[in-house]
Amino acid sequence: MEQKLAVLVTIAGSALLIAVFAIVARSAGTPASADAVAAATARWRTRLFWGLVVVFVPIIGFSLTRLPYSSGTQADAITIQATGHQWAWEVKPDTVPVGRPIEIRVTGADVNHGFGLYDANNRLVIQTQGMPGYTNTLQYTFSQPGLYHVRCLEYCGLGHHTMMAPFVVTANQVGAAR
Repeated sequence: MEQKLAVLVTIAGSALLIAVFAIVARSAGTPASADAVAAATARWRTRLFWGLVVVFVPIIGFSLTRLPYSSGTQADAITIQATGHQWAWEVKPDTVPVGRPIEIRVTGADVNHGFGLYDANNRLVIQTQGMPGYTNTLQYTFSQPGLYHVRCLEYCGLGHHTMMAPFVVTANQVGAAR
């Protein structure tokens, strides 16, 4: 749905841009008095403003109702602490049930690390930075059980390539023990 919306926004924006260029090209070279130019400019600015309002207000309203991330911690979310060390991830707990919201708090113990969580097909599911002295928070709900892998996405030293940790999503349904 979001991709279709992006295509529609692109088409609408392109059409608006083409219309503006066509109007400018059509009126170029036409002699007019300063008062006529000022009046025409005011009319086109008003039309352009209302055109943008008509196009973008519904898009913004639609986007605000369908943001992919929640604005706060869910009450039943499982909290996971992920700490990047040179050259290992410490993930506690490393097993969660499918269908249950989780909150992953990512930090770095020594240098910057890139936290990337990959599924069994090596597709990146979620990512953020792990930085010393700062905690980034990710919220996610797994829809598929399986073995996932945490990898470092930012070069952090000689052992960077070994920096992996397993992460298990079990088939237990919502309501499983924290």
